[in-house]
Amino acid sequence: MNQNKILGVLVLLGLLIMVASSALFTVNEREKAILLQLGKIERADFEPGLHFKMPFINSVRKFDGRVLTMDAEPDTFLTAEKKNVVVDAFVKWRISDVALYYTAMSGNEANVNQRLSQIIKDGLRGEFAKRTIQEVISGERTEIMDILTSTADSQVESFGIDVVDVRIKRIDLKGGVSDAVYRRMEAERTRVAMDLRSKGAEAAERIRADADRQRTVLLAEAYRDGEQLRGDGDAKAAEIYALAYSKDAEFYAFYRSLSAYKAAFSSKSDVMIIQPDSDFFNYFGNSSGVSSSK
Repeated sequence: MNQNKILGVLVLLGLLIMVASSALFTVNEREKAILLQLGKIERADFEPGLHFKMPFINSVRKFDGRVLTMDAEPDTFLTAEKKNVVVDAFVKWRISDVALYYTAMSGNEANVNQRLSQIIKDGLRGEFAKRTIQEVISGERTEIMDILTSTADSQVESFGIDVVDVRIKRIDLKGGVSDAVYRRMEAERTRVAMDLRSKGAEAAERIRADADRQRTVLLAEAYRDGEQLRGDGDAKAAEIYALAYSKDAEFYAFYRSLSAYKAAFSSKSDVMIIQPDSDFFNYFGNSSGVSSSK
């Protein structure tokens, strides 16, 4: 009898534990949760932590609250030039209203990805149809992504989600279109490069001409200043010579004659054909320098 009572208590305790555990649930910071009562949403504003529910009456659905990615399949679109381009894009989205998300999308991520894929393809088709190949490849790619993000976000408000970002990963050209576009882009870049080179050559020639002009001016001014200094020096020397000569003209004449003799007879092989009684030999026969014939 005692054993039956103990067994009954254990069974009752186990049932109580099961009931208590079914009345508790947790929500972590990466999740969003809703509380259902017989399939109807009763509450959807759960904070991260431990929460209670009515066992066997309430049920809990949890969803990923992080930013999710919808990677669209590459598709072909026509540009304004009626050229086919293959575009690969993806979308970043997250749940903003979990109750609306559960009602509109049945809480199914695949349903959201399917709807987003169609919205993005329609947006890409409309935006690419307005632009040329060069514009979508290099000129207005960022603008297209910004427009798609804004448009898609406004269209999915009724889904209970937010579109965080739309990115274009890759834009490819089909067949010979790719080669033609690249050749045209290469020609354009070559033209720009040649234009820049010609402007650079013109600027370099202008700089060289200016440098040559400045060099000529500097040399002319330096020559002018040098000649002026040389002239001033010669004038000063002549003045000094004149002053020295005026102080003792006889000694000056004697000194000049000796200098002339030294220059004329610097070598033993020097020969001069000149009359002995010329003025050049005045100081040879007379220390006064006066010719005896005079």
